[in-house]
This record gives sequence, structure tokens and C-alpha cells, in this order.
Amino acid sequence: MLEQLKEEVFQANMLLPKYHLVTFTWGNVSGVDREKGLVVIKPSGVEYAAMSAQDMVVVDLATGSVKEGHYKPSSDTATHLALYRGFPDVGGIAHTHSRWATAYAQARRGIPAYGTTHADYFYGEIPCTRLLSTTEIEGNYETETGKVILESFENKPPLSVPAALVACHGPFAWGRDALKAAETAAVLEEVAFMAWHTEALASVSVPVSGGQATGPVSQALLDRHYLRKHGENAYYGQGRDR
Repeated sequence: MLEQLKEEVFQANMLLPKYHLVTFTWGNVSGVDREKGLVVIKPSGVEYAAMSAQDMVVVDLATGSVKEGHYKPSSDTATHLALYRGFPDVGGIAHTHSRWATAYAQARRGIPAYGTTHADYFYGEIPCTRLLSTTEIEGNYETETGKVILESFENKPPLSVPAALVACHGPFAWGRDALKAAETAAVLEEVAFMAWHTEALASVSVPVSGGQATGPVSQALLDRHYLRKHGENAYYGQGRDR
């Protein structure tokens, strides 16, 4: 069942350790088949080095019930399902506890668009969610985690800023498919690393370019870099999404 999607999701999961986004078995990537109403996701607690495509678990998008697999699905499955239901254009989701992005999540802070590297992938600040309430934590915790991410995108197209930080938890990233979601997770970590050091440097140095303190890029620069890759008249690359 869904052999091609299983292989894609497996390969996407293997990008997490490759790009140093996970420690031990932390993190997971999933992909969705919208026509069949099924999601393929990493099994829970299985070492990356020991996994194969056949270890991926197939679950029902609507109910979360396991349709195929010899392992239990990721403990974050309900969060992935909530995001797929709320973001109909998303085809893949990646969750990590990558070091720098998680630091921002634990600080309960979004990541501002300080430069063009950020703007190439994210059309503005990467949001951090509100804290979950005690009732949400003690109830359907993983589903509520998805819902609190959805709250942060009530007035924002999710593919324009394809990531969020869950307060005191960590980052979720997404894309048109599982491989793109894993790529976005890697870029998110690099952007978080750059942002932290930008803020650290700004706190101990006097600005010299125009005499202005560190802050987000101008709207003009944000527009130019994001839209040249993602806009209607995008011209970056060789005519396809890379």
C-alpha cells in the first residue's frame, strides 16, 4: 500500500539525521495521499539507522487508525493529522527538536526575518504559538498541539511561512511533499542559528550601517527575495521548484 509514498517519506526522514536535525529517535516526517485519505509517517521510537521504507506506518487521515504497518506510528501523529486537516495544500510535515529552532521555541519567541536567507523561504516572521493550557495538555495533547499551530495561521497562507515553533516544545515545518518539508526543517534550523547570532552580535556592538539597530528586513527586500522564488513571476532556478 502506497509504496512510492512510503519510500518518499522514508527518504525524507533520513534527511533529518543527515542535516543534524535530530538526536537519537527524536523527530518525524510524514506525507499525505489526499485522494486516498491516508498518511504515511515514521514509526515511534525506531532508530533511523535501522529503518527501511517498509517500516513506515499508514494511518487514516480522518480517524488516525492504523491501516498498515508492523510498528506503532509516531507519537506526534495526531499533530500531523490536525495540520493536514487544517492546511489542505500541505503534502508533507516534518517535526524535529533541532537545537537552535528549539531554543527559540523554549524562549517562546518567533524568528524575525532578519535577512535575505530567511526571506528566500519564509515570507515574514516564523511564529511561535501560545502556551497550551493545562486542560489542553491533560486532554488530547498531540491534537491540541496541532490546533495551536493552526491558530497562528488564521490570517496567513501556511505555505508562505511553512513552519511554526510550538512554545516550550519545538519546530514543525511543512511543504508540498515530505521531502520539501524536510528541506524546510533544515532551512529553519539554519535561519534560527543565524537569527540567534544576529541578536547576540547586535547586543554587544554599535550598528554602523545607517546607524540603525538590528531589526527585520524592509518589506521591499522581503518581497524581492521571497517573490523571486515563489511569486507569480518567479525567476530563481531552472523553471521548477528546487
